[in-house]
Amino acid sequence: MGEPHVVTLRATRAGDLDALFVFGQHEEAVRMAAFTAPDPTDRAMFDAHWRRLIDDPGVDARTIRADGAIVGSAARWFEDGTPEITVWIDPEHWGEGIATRAIRLFLEALGERPVRARVAADNAGSIAVLEKLGFRHVGNEVGFANARGTEVEERIYRLD
Repeated sequence: MGEPHVVTLRATRAGDLDALFVFGQHEEAVRMAAFTAPDPTDRAMFDAHWRRLIDDPGVDARTIRADGAIVGSAARWFEDGTPEITVWIDPEHWGEGIATRAIRLFLEALGERPVRARVAADNAGSIAVLEKLGFRHVGNEVGFANARGTEVEERIYRLD
């Protein structure tokens, strides 16, 4: 294994969206995420969604870069007054430690606790990352997952 990547975060900007859209087309990534847009291939809907995120002062949307290249995104919003985060990493970079480093950087920058994260119950990779970072499993919910066209169990994690 080579040297670890230099992972950085910066505010997401319109020029990042082409790369982020491409990552969102990966069939296995969409299936693993489960709770996606109804049609991840709809570029107009994708752009409108990201414009809302970027323009919303209650959302902190960041682009994840590894060695200067865009490799994913992270975002924080508030659900019932509690900060909640989500992360998406280009599947070409799964297993390289980028998600762990990016989430750690994001959490340090936010400084908010408690913070929640949600993950499909069968998404072992994301669960492992959250648990490595100290998140505790605090509950389960079942909801309709667009990517799978059915209800899916979602695990809720919390970091205090």
